[in-house]
Amino acid sequence: MNMSLHRLVYFSANEIAGSTARLREEVDQILETSRRNNALVGVTGALMFSAGYFGQVLEGPQAAIEMTFERIQQDARHADVSLLEFVPIATRTFESWAMAFVGEPADADLDGWQSTDFNMSAVSGEELLSKLHSLVAKSSLAA
Repeated sequence: MNMSLHRLVYFSANEIAGSTARLREEVDQILETSRRNNALVGVTGALMFSAGYFGQVLEGPQAAIEMTFERIQQDARHADVSLLEFVPIATRTFESWAMAFVGEPADADLDGWQSTDFNMSAVSGEELLSKLHSLVAKSSLAA
């Protein structure tokens, strides 16, 4: 298994239907499962839910990142999964987080990224990484 660190950045359309309470439950389940699974395989990262999209950064061993991304692509809660970046990295951005989260279900302030006219498909991997890093740092300071 290749142990070099990699970063994968993607976005996907939300396929969770129903009430806000149902959405919160599903996102909570995604986070619980992600944190448990990621800790076992050395994956760290951050997840954002905004304007009907998920945006996520995954960091860790290449094989673990590939297996995690494959599961995400098969998850019925995600549609139109779009890979923005998959690159080797020297250090992790989210090394302290099995899976950090910012987004609507947490009532986070997303600096305009939550508006209904926001177009996640126009965002680059670098922009999404930067935004997630900024939002996670901001929410950590507020906690």
